[in-house]
Amino acid sequence: MKVLLAADGSKFTKKALAFLVTHESLAGAEGELVVLHVQPPVPPRVKRMVGAATVTAYHRDEAKKVLDPIERFLKRHKMRFSTSWVVGSPPVEIVRAAQRDKAHLIVMGTHGHGLIGRALMGSVAQRVVADCDIPVLLVK
Repeated sequence: MKVLLAADGSKFTKKALAFLVTHESLAGAEGELVVLHVQPPVPPRVKRMVGAATVTAYHRDEAKKVLDPIERFLKRHKMRFSTSWVVGSPPVEIVRAAQRDKAHLIVMGTHGHGLIGRALMGSVAQRVVADCDIPVLLVK
């Protein structure tokens, strides 16, 4: 089974990682974990001001801050995995990656917004669940 982990570097990502490591049978013996980090784009005006190379370096550095600790953690637990990062709308990119990689399951942390928070601003997890036909496991 191929599992896509949407990672934002928060404590909820750490909880989702811990869940996956303690439930290795979820992916099966031949399972693979695909870790995806999505960053929202820098506004075009800022990109013009600082230059495309600076923005690219910024995104690469931010992705490294999130993905490096995850890679070390997964190597310690001898899990088979790959990591990647993209710039875009997090819910759109998570769904796109799950479909492209033919994931069987998406695992992601949730910030546990209350009813009012969801009604006012929505959440990445809520949009992924709504927009995806692949099962989604939310870890809180």
